[in-house]
Amino acid sequence: MKHLERSGLSIDESLVDLIENEILPGSGVLAGDFWPGFAQILAEFAPRNAALLKQRADLQASIDDWHIKNRQQPIDQERYEAHLAAIGYVEEEGPDFSVETENVDAEIALIAGPQLVVPITNARFALNAANARWGSLYDALYGSDAVGSPPPLTGGLDEARAGKVIAWAKAHLDKVAPLAGGSWSTARDIQVRDGMLLVENEAGQTGLADPAQFAGEKQPRPDDCREIFLVRNGLHLRLIFDPRSPVGALDPTGMSDIILEAALSAIIDMEDSVATVDADEKVAAYRNWLGLMQGDLQASFIKGGKEVWRKLSSDVHFQAPDGSGANLPGRALMLVRNVGHLMTTPAVLDAQGNEIGEGLLDGVITTLIACHDLRRTGGLANSRAGSVYVVKPKLHGPQEVAFTVDFFDRVEDLLGLARNTVKLGIMDEERRTSANLKQCIRAARKRIAFINTGFLDRTGDEIHTSMEAGAMVRKGAMKDTPWIAAYEDRNVDIGLACGMQGRAQIGKGMWAMPDRMADMLAQKIAHPMAGANCAWVPSPTAAVLHATHYHLVDVRARQNEIAAGGARASLSDLLTIPLAGSMRWSDAEITDEVENNAQGILGYVVRWIEQGIGCSTVPDIHDVGLMEDRATCRISSQLLANWLHHGVVSHDRVMAAMKKMAAVVDRQNAGDPLYQPMAPGFDGHAFRAACDLVFEGRNQPSGYTEPILHAHRLALKAARAF
Repeated sequence: MKHLERSGLSIDESLVDLIENEILPGSGVLAGDFWPGFAQILAEFAPRNAALLKQRADLQASIDDWHIKNRQQPIDQERYEAHLAAIGYVEEEGPDFSVETENVDAEIALIAGPQLVVPITNARFALNAANARWGSLYDALYGSDAVGSPPPLTGGLDEARAGKVIAWAKAHLDKVAPLAGGSWSTARDIQVRDGMLLVENEAGQTGLADPAQFAGEKQPRPDDCREIFLVRNGLHLRLIFDPRSPVGALDPTGMSDIILEAALSAIIDMEDSVATVDADEKVAAYRNWLGLMQGDLQASFIKGGKEVWRKLSSDVHFQAPDGSGANLPGRALMLVRNVGHLMTTPAVLDAQGNEIGEGLLDGVITTLIACHDLRRTGGLANSRAGSVYVVKPKLHGPQEVAFTVDFFDRVEDLLGLARNTVKLGIMDEERRTSANLKQCIRAARKRIAFINTGFLDRTGDEIHTSMEAGAMVRKGAMKDTPWIAAYEDRNVDIGLACGMQGRAQIGKGMWAMPDRMADMLAQKIAHPMAGANCAWVPSPTAAVLHATHYHLVDVRARQNEIAAGGARASLSDLLTIPLAGSMRWSDAEITDEVENNAQGILGYVVRWIEQGIGCSTVPDIHDVGLMEDRATCRISSQLLANWLHHGVVSHDRVMAAMKKMAAVVDRQNAGDPLYQPMAPGFDGHAFRAACDLVFEGRNQPSGYTEPILHAHRLALKAARAF
C-alpha cells in the first residue's frame, strides 16, 4: 500500500484517508493541527518508550544472572528479595494516599456488575457487547446448561424446560427482591397502585419487603404488555408481562420474561483478542471504534435465511413511582483497550523509516475518535461524565505508568481536551506491576479508573521472569501456589487502601468456558465476594447470569468488610516462585501436560495466523470449548519453554506432541471451509508459528507471543498477495 507524507511521517494511505476523511471531521480537531502535533508526540515519546523497553531487558538479565548463579541451592527468599530491591525491580512504597479521579461514570465508580471483553475487529460482536447492558434471564437460563441439562438444539418451546427456567427465576426473586409475605412462585396477580407494587399470592395481598426496591413501570400497551422495574444493589430488573406469549401463557400472572441489567461496561479490545498486524487491519479496528463513538455502527448477518441488522440500542424510558419520567442507559459503558509498549506497526514510519510504537498510535487515534462522543451535540452518549476510558495492558511498574500518564497529557493537549479527561485502566498482569501496585496507582492517581487481575498473562510473566530459577509446576497447579492467592488478595487490598472505592473499578478476570454456565453460576460468585466490583465474562449470556451474583452480593459492603480486616498477603508471598522443586511427575502426567498445552497453542494460533481471528472458542484436547486469546497462548508456550529449558522434556518429545496435536486440531476444524490443515506437511506458517512460540519462547521479550505471531501473519499475507 502507498504511503503518504504528513509532517515528516510516512503513513499508510488507508490510514491517512480514514483519519482525514472520517475521523477528523466532527471531532473538533483540524488536520493542520493534528499532524504536526502527532509528529511531535512521537518525537518526544518514542525514545522514552525505547528506554523503558531496555530497562525491562536489563532487569530481566540481572534476574536471570542471579538465578543462574544460585541454581544449585534452594532459593534464599530474603536474599532474592534484596536483589530485586537493589536493582530497582521492587521499589520502595511511599506514604498512604487516596486516588483523585474525577468525572467518573456511575458504571465505573458506583455500580458493581459484569464486564464484557470483545474484539473490536468484529462489528457484530462489538454491537452485541454494547447492547448487553440488558439481557433476558429466561433466554440465558433456557439456552444454556444453567438449569441442569443441555439446552435443546431444535424444535419449539419445551414447556418442561421453560417451567424449570421460571422456577429458577422466581426463586432468585425470592432471594433478591423478597416479598413481605409468601413467594413469587405462587403469585396470581401483580399490579401497581398508587406508586406501590402489590402482589397477590398464597399469603393474600402483599408487597415488597423493601418497598424502595420498586423502581417504576411502563404503562400497559393495548396488547396488555407491560413492564415493572425493580432494583437491587444498583442493578435493575425488568419484569415483562405478555400473557399472549407462549411463556407468559404458562404463568398465572402473565409474566413472560425478566430482563436484567447485565454488562454495565464493555472493554472494546484492540489488544489480546484481535489480530491487527498492518494498516488495513488497524484501519478496520479504528473504523469500528469510530462507529461506536459516533453511535452509527451497524452490522448485518443471516438468521433463518433472512438478513438481520444490529445497531446500538436506545435508552430505556419508564415511569418512576412518583409518576415522573425516568431513564436508564440502553448500552454498556464502553472502554477501549489499547496495545502495550512493545510492538511497532508498519502503518506509520518515522523520518528515519522506522516503524512507530503501536501503543502510541493507538493512544492518539482512539482518543481522537472518542472526541466524537465527548463533543456530540445530540444522540446517545457513551460517557455521561465526559470521560474517555483507556485500558492499558502489560505495563511493567510505576515508571511505565508514569510514562503513560505523561503521554496522555500530551494527547489531551493535542486534541484540546481538559486535563485528565482520559481515564486509565491498569491491567495488573505483569509481575513488576503486581510487586509495585501501590506505586503504580500513585503514578496515575488523577486518572486511575480501573485495576484488574489477569491470571493467565500474569502467570506467563511469572514463568518468564523466573525462567532460570528451575522447572515450574504444571499449569493447572498454578492456582494452588502461594503467589496467586497473594496476587488476587493484594490487588483488592491495595486498591481499597488507595481509596478506589466510589471512584474506580477493582476487577477480576475472565470465565474461560463459555459453554459451562452452570459451573460459572456455582463458582464466579467468588469474584464479588472477593471485593471486585466488576469481573470479566465471555458473552452476553454469561453477563446476564453473572449479574445474578451482584444481586446476591452487596460489593460495597463486602469491600468495607475486607478493608476492615487489614492486609491479607505479603510481598514475600507474591514473590514466591512456583517451582516444582523435588516434585516428580509420571511419564503419563508429563505427556498429558505437554499435549494439552500443545493442543491449546495450535488451536489458537492456526486461526490467528490463517484467518486473523484473535479470540475464539477453541476445543481443548477433550473437546471442551475454551475461550483462547494471546494470554492463554502465552502461559502455555512459556510453560513448555520452561520445561524444555530445564530438561523435563526433550525437543523431540515436544515436536512429536506438536505434530500429534496438529492432527487433532485439524479434525476439530474439519467443518470450517476456510481452514487450512497443518498435517501432514507441518510446513505452513501456522504450525511453524506455534513451534516458534515454544522453542523460541525463552528468548521472547517478557515471554510475549506478539512478535512471532505478527511476523508469521505478515509473511503469510505477503505470500498470498503474489
